Amino acid sequence: MIYDLLIVGGGINGCAIARDAAGRGLSVRLVEQGDLAQGTSSASTKLIHGGLRYLELYEFRLVQEALAERELLLAAAPHVIWPLKFVLPYEKGLRPVWMLRLGLFLYDHLARRKRLEGSHMVTLTGDALGAPLRDAYRIGFTYADCWVDDSRLVVLNARDAAEHGATISVGAKLVHAARQGDRWRATLESGETIEARVLVNAAGPWVSEVIEDALRIPARKHVRLVKGSHLVLRRLFEGAQAYILQNPDGRIVFAIPFECDFTLVGTTDVSYGGSPGAVAISDVETEYLLNSLNHFLREPATRDDIVWSYSGLRPLYDDGALKASVVTRDYAFDLDAPEAAAPSLSIFGGKITTARRLAEHALDQLARFLPAHGEAWTARAVFPGGDMPQGFDRFLADLKRDKPFLGDALALRLARAYGTRVFQLLKDARILDDLGRDFGCGLSEAEIAYLHEMEWARTADDILWRRSKLGLHMNDAQQRALHEFIGA
Repeated sequence: MIYDLLIVGGGINGCAIARDAAGRGLSVRLVEQGDLAQGTSSASTKLIHGGLRYLELYEFRLVQEALAERELLLAAAPHVIWPLKFVLPYEKGLRPVWMLRLGLFLYDHLARRKRLEGSHMVTLTGDALGAPLRDAYRIGFTYADCWVDDSRLVVLNARDAAEHGATISVGAKLVHAARQGDRWRATLESGETIEARVLVNAAGPWVSEVIEDALRIPARKHVRLVKGSHLVLRRLFEGAQAYILQNPDGRIVFAIPFECDFTLVGTTDVSYGGSPGAVAISDVETEYLLNSLNHFLREPATRDDIVWSYSGLRPLYDDGALKASVVTRDYAFDLDAPEAAAPSLSIFGGKITTARRLAEHALDQLARFLPAHGEAWTARAVFPGGDMPQGFDRFLADLKRDKPFLGDALALRLARAYGTRVFQLLKDARILDDLGRDFGCGLSEAEIAYLHEMEWARTADDILWRRSKLGLHMNDAQQRALHEFIGA
């Protein structure tokens, strides 16, 4: 078989392109060397947002596009994306009040907004929103963005792509690809060969390595790797609100409610000159995040409060900026299309928020090289499990009524993870025992089987840290039992 598209990389960009292309009737093969979302796409701050700070960098088009996408995504995946209120305390001596007002006004109006509330100035003194903060913070602003389960959104893109005919291959590393006239012939580490009319390099931090080592073609654009790290601490404050905290260096740090019992704090921006791969938070980054947080909090957090950390490499387009924090978050394409030869498209940068739009732009770039196909469609489509015309709360209530044996906590977790697809997982179960062995926190044999068969999960870590965050909740013995079960 000759595929129309061979996509290298199972992060948000690769899976979004696979979804869009397959839905247009193109034949698609996606290969990922590890697990879906194993790299950058599971190491984000978990936000669907316009990027308030990018207004200072005059990235108005990027912010406008991201804000428009925020509305579309909230409607398309209400199980893994939901509104989140942010509190921005006014910090004397940094951005003046007039600048914050203007920035938030633009944020409210750069794109059409139907589902989220606008910004407001608030008095923090005596208000629950100000309770976690030191007395010095008397006024602030609120605005809305969205929370996202980033790695699950990647899997939903892949699942939708597969249901439109795409072939998704995990644990499938590309080692070499060469042009043979009007097609690519690619070889995987397993020895399998694949032929395709067009090759899309969406390898994220590995994008330059794929160009230089696997494709061996000239590169006109270059990647700049920036490490971003996050801390997860024991819950630091009550309420469902998040905080956006200004720092003297011009950066901001988020403090966000996470997994019910925790607070997520991030992120850092550190230039990275090593080879792409697994990275970890440094002591300097840990100290930076704790100091940023404790500058605002009434009750300081310490290293003893840290329960987990994670880091990722952002494959940003190198625009020549000196500081990592001001490198553009926009995306760029490098199209290599010699006359009468198979084309390749390499992708630099991008954000989870704008991945759907990036996919449309990528297919626009490639349209003249591909067979006749359908029109763009994803702006009108919901993701698997997102078909909830009466909203998430009504769906959750119906699930509790239909499957009362789940209990409130498990029903909420499953509804958030799978949406309406939860019924494929539960099938005709009437009691918990029908789901098989419970490994802890309601993780059952039935759920593990679903994750393996429908979501490409192969290892315990795929389940504990990407398909879910149960690794934060399950004890060591429970996690060992899961590793043994998967291994067997």
